[in-house]
Amino acid sequence: MAVDYTVIVVYLAGMLAMGWWGMRRAKSKSDFLVAGRRLGPVMYSGTMAAIVLGGASTIGGVGLGYQYGLSGAWMVFTIGLGLLALSVFFSARIARLKVYTVSEMLDLRYGGRAGVISGVVMWAYTLMLAVTSTIAYATIFDVLFDMNRTLAIIIGGSIVVAYSTLGGMWSITLTDMVQFVVKTVGVLLLLLPIAVIKAGGFSEMKAKLPTEYFDPLGIGGETIFTYVLIYTFGMLIGQDIWQRVFTAGSDRTAKWGGTVAGTYCLVYAVAGAVIGTAAKVLYPTLPSADTAFATIVKDELPVGVRGLVLAAALAAVMSTSSGALIACATVANNDIWAKLRGAVRRDGEVRDGGAHDEVKGNRAFILVMGIAVICTAIALNNVVEALTVAYNLLVGGLLVPILGGLLWKRGTVHGALASVVVGGLAVVGLMATYGILANEPVYYGLLSSLVAYVIVSLATPATDPAVLAAWRERLAGRGAADQTAAEAEPTAVGA
Repeated sequence: MAVDYTVIVVYLAGMLAMGWWGMRRAKSKSDFLVAGRRLGPVMYSGTMAAIVLGGASTIGGVGLGYQYGLSGAWMVFTIGLGLLALSVFFSARIARLKVYTVSEMLDLRYGGRAGVISGVVMWAYTLMLAVTSTIAYATIFDVLFDMNRTLAIIIGGSIVVAYSTLGGMWSITLTDMVQFVVKTVGVLLLLLPIAVIKAGGFSEMKAKLPTEYFDPLGIGGETIFTYVLIYTFGMLIGQDIWQRVFTAGSDRTAKWGGTVAGTYCLVYAVAGAVIGTAAKVLYPTLPSADTAFATIVKDELPVGVRGLVLAAALAAVMSTSSGALIACATVANNDIWAKLRGAVRRDGEVRDGGAHDEVKGNRAFILVMGIAVICTAIALNNVVEALTVAYNLLVGGLLVPILGGLLWKRGTVHGALASVVVGGLAVVGLMATYGILANEPVYYGLLSSLVAYVIVSLATPATDPAVLAAWRERLAGRGAADQTAAEAEPTAVGA
């Protein structure tokens, strides 16, 4: 295992070095939170794929393949579909807004007063998303070092908090690009073919497993529909995803770079399901499907390769964890704390303090939120339940007012607030009634949010024409408050 340990240690040290290097580039709020809004297509595609394909997509995706066969790909597949939809239909308009958070977009569209409440819901989502990724360190470090769960979470979480706090989005972008390469090599180019060969090839897999393992719809139509509702729509509105869209250097980069990343997700989904299916042939009686990834890596891969594939699993977890962490801190600082203090103008600019103070303040929030994430992860055990809570709140509370603001000009601020409150409370109440993992909370929560949005919007005065005019100007890329020097750069990074 010495060679495997060396690979992992070198990888972790490289992540910290990237954080230190990124710190030197983060000179302004725009640099720190959205990488100066100047990523080119190559780097944008890699980092976008890295943020959406986390531990749940890698370890969980293989586990679903172990449990259901090829149809286990649907969870990650719907994530890819959501990213494709976001990139093709919405990303260019989102990038042109030149904002930092989803709540800022709601304030622009509805004329203010929607930000704090929506910010609280988005903060809860990003916090739980970061927690689920941080919990996953325990599984990986247990395979590597037979390490205590709490210690594993502290070590893995501390590394992510360290490089995220140092350089913000620049550090996270650099580390995500490395993580994208490591995941591609480790999972797609090494683990996938080795797993299939060890299982005897597809013909042997078909001979040893029930036919439903090779049914594309074997996981069930209702489950697939729920995945679409939660993950496909969740990709359209999550702060962690939007914050990556804000890093794009141009509309074209946001659209086509995201399309490439979404296509990559579809391939990754199938790969995870195939690996899980192969694991079922090799280890038909594992106590838990979620151990399939770690078991096949530990028992079937040669020395050195095993270390690289486990580094790929770490990369998957770290990319999602760091993206969710900076999103959580950005929302907490810009949408909740600053607005409650009255420190932000209507256009989103800070009244007092220069760029250094803005970077320092956001860095402090990442550190505080990071500590909160680590402590919460230690206290919780069930990753699936935490992730379900996060996405139920996001989709049930924010999907309607966000998409409504982009697609329906008659939507009003009162309708948006009613939608957030009614949808959020309905989701929480229904989870308490039916259970966290039930489908009803997101179904009825989303429906109640839509009804509240339409009825209240039609019953209240239309949005001020001046607000809508300013909104259209921003959607067209004109009148943006954030005109940084980085945005004027003629050449995008990673082009």
